Amino acid sequence: MVSDMQCYSNFTEFLLLGFSDLHYNHQMSIFMFFCSAYIFTLLGNGLIIITVTQNSHLHTPMYFFLMNLSFLEVCAITATVPKAMQSFMFERKSISVLGCAFQMLSFILMGASECLFLAVMAFDRYMAICNPLRYMTVMSHKMCFQLTSVSWVVGCFVSFGVTGSTFSVPCCNSNHILHFFCDITPVLNLACVNTFKNELSVFIMCTLVVVFPFLAILCSYINILYSINLIHSLEGRHKAFSTCGSHLVSVILFYGTAIIIHFRLGSQGSTDNDRMIALVYCVLIPAINPLIYSLRNKEMKQSLKKRLRYKS
Repeated sequence: MVSDMQCYSNFTEFLLLGFSDLHYNHQMSIFMFFCSAYIFTLLGNGLIIITVTQNSHLHTPMYFFLMNLSFLEVCAITATVPKAMQSFMFERKSISVLGCAFQMLSFILMGASECLFLAVMAFDRYMAICNPLRYMTVMSHKMCFQLTSVSWVVGCFVSFGVTGSTFSVPCCNSNHILHFFCDITPVLNLACVNTFKNELSVFIMCTLVVVFPFLAILCSYINILYSINLIHSLEGRHKAFSTCGSHLVSVILFYGTAIIIHFRLGSQGSTDNDRMIALVYCVLIPAINPLIYSLRNKEMKQSLKKRLRYKS
């Protein structure tokens, strides 16, 4: 990929302007939001990882995937937010071309892998509710490891493909990126040639990694709802669906913003809108996911309370 990065012939670095076009008070508010969300993400997801790891009652496929999802959230926000906060604190807003490519690569890797992890988690809930007698046989330790590995490997392929396609165009218009991280569209907007082919390849890869997992999730929940409808008691229905509630909220938040931003690729949308949407999926979602999975899950709440009481 490095050998194909045409931007090298024109620039050695980019300037991440972030929110420098906004009023100072607005910039400080956004900085405090970044800082609070980052700290909360690290603490919340870190606590989930430690709790699942050290509590033997949570050594099940569902919590194994939740632990991996928490790790992904930490990596995703770390790929973008610290650099953005640095640009708020210091006058130097530059990032090397290699650094920009690595940031994009890392963020897309985490995003693509999360798409697949959410689909895997939906499949896990499908097996638990629709095929409970076969659940432990199908969702063995080996199967969980294989599904996790596939998610990471596919994420790697997608991230290298998208990043390579994005950085293969000559960037000669400017090296100013009006964004707080190296996202696909802001970098492609710097090109001085027609980027239709690059945008198309990126769009196809993003579509594959977003749409197919989403369809898998949709099919899983259609079967889950059908199975729950066959349960006669109201309590039984509530108990069956309660294990899906957190995951469903997370899917709606993640795929809602992912579909909006990635299907805008190549469009001449508002920069302000793009940055606001990016704030949601880069900063807000990783911060609130620990709340979603801890507050809506009885076992997780009990384990977290025990751990916090033990610490105190």
